[in-house]
Amino acid sequence: MTKHNIYTMSVASVYPLYVTKAERKGRTKTEVDEIICWLTGYSPEGLLEQLEKQTDFETFFANAPRLNPSRALIKGAVCGVRVEDIEEPTMKEIRYLDKLIDELAKGKAMDKILRKEN
Repeated sequence: MTKHNIYTMSVASVYPLYVTKAERKGRTKTEVDEIICWLTGYSPEGLLEQLEKQTDFETFFANAPRLNPSRALIKGAVCGVRVEDIEEPTMKEIRYLDKLIDELAKGKAMDKILRKEN
């Protein structure tokens, strides 16, 4: 089975698009970083290191220090596909990230994006 092209793309090549999407809607790079760190367990320094190393998505998620167990609470559609229905693990992680960035750009509160208890 061939890999999806996104697996071999560097996170650093897509990261500026996440930031631009957020900033166009009045959000910040800091919030994008917080979301990525929450999802993956990377520290801000660890995230920066991965971006500088041009780590591809597959390696980025495979080497994530601690994938957040609350990520299973992420529901909804990204690009017409429901994230909860995706079976391939790496694609599911990528789509979780896409969904969180979408929520940020739509103005959702950070506590809700990060699935914090009320």
